[in-house]
Amino acid sequence: MKFLRDLRSVLTLTVLVAGLGYFVDLFDITLFGVLRVSSLRELGLSDAEITNKGAFIYNCQMVGMMVGGLIWGVIADKKGRLSVMFGSILLYSFSNLANAFAWDVTSYAACRFLGGVGLAGELGAAITLVAESLPKDKRGLGTTVVATLGMLGIVAASFVGQRLHWKTGYFTGGVMGLALLFARFKVSESELFAKKTHPSSANPLLLLQGGRLPKYIWCILMGVPIYFTTGVLFTFAPELTKGLNVQGTVTAGNAILYGSIGLTIGDLLSGLVSQWLKSRKRAVAANLIVGFCLVLVYGFVPGLTSTFIYVLSFCIGITVGYWAVLVTMAAEQFGTNIRGTVATTVPNFVRGSAALVVFGFNELKNHISVASAAMTFGALCFGLALVALTRLDETFHRDLDYEESAAGAKDPKAQALLE
Repeated sequence: MKFLRDLRSVLTLTVLVAGLGYFVDLFDITLFGVLRVSSLRELGLSDAEITNKGAFIYNCQMVGMMVGGLIWGVIADKKGRLSVMFGSILLYSFSNLANAFAWDVTSYAACRFLGGVGLAGELGAAITLVAESLPKDKRGLGTTVVATLGMLGIVAASFVGQRLHWKTGYFTGGVMGLALLFARFKVSESELFAKKTHPSSANPLLLLQGGRLPKYIWCILMGVPIYFTTGVLFTFAPELTKGLNVQGTVTAGNAILYGSIGLTIGDLLSGLVSQWLKSRKRAVAANLIVGFCLVLVYGFVPGLTSTFIYVLSFCIGITVGYWAVLVTMAAEQFGTNIRGTVATTVPNFVRGSAALVVFGFNELKNHISVASAAMTFGALCFGLALVALTRLDETFHRDLDYEESAAGAKDPKAQALLE
């Protein structure tokens, strides 16, 4: 009963609007993957060109997200969280509308790049605003609601995208964003940001000072296993299972489908478990340990069937579904004047790590078997994440009302004692 009361208490307008924003965000990110083949074929590309040019367009979107993460992060700390939530949704909504009128690969790629820049700001600003707007013992529930609503955007894009013409699909994404924009006029700015006496103290270069850079890198490394599983285990499932002599045919589409369902459930469960344990670190540690054990089952248990591989993909998806806890932890590690920069850039650099993960896997499989390369690279990703986790602070009970300075964080309690 207490849990239900706590859950109802965090279902504020801010949390719901932030969650719906993340829903539209992931809907639009997923849309290109769903519409890629049909849209590029209608633009006159051959099957080979659809693969090569499609990869180019996808990379443009990802580069846009990494660039956008830096831009929106600075704006979030200089101008406010709501500034980002308004600006980013305007940019990616109009980019989607423009995408419906793309006439060649260049215009298509330009739209996806601009869309990526816009999409980069949504999650970080939403998580920062929610974390700063709720009591410290309930903010984990709030960010879990945001993440769970967001993951449903992937399901919606997969369902809608396959049933609409590609132009209509992009137009739908743009209209959804603009419709949500009106709901945001009723959301208030974070009080922690609004009461800052020195807004000019926001400076992203503070991340390079006072020993903060290693902590920032640990936050990014903690999320790499998520993109190892989606970028390697799920995407290359046909090649992996063939090398492992799995009985039956395994398709990438089904592996991604079941894995994504697992990720959605995992996002909800990891947030609830962290609330139950009253610890972000222990929740993520449990996820990583169980996840790596399941990866070992995937790679070393003989005689598996295609059905069992899909079950494993679903279960592994659950274990790496700690996205909400990851972004919340990153936001809680740093002071108010650079929190927006951290919460916006960390998830986008984690997403960008997908390119490095896939590149490393492709290079390694040229020297050893595909299965061995996947398991070796998996051990590296999970191992680095666990090491990174041990280097980060437990932040479940942390008061977020403090700022960073060149010398170090200004802890409000310590400051009060000095005064």
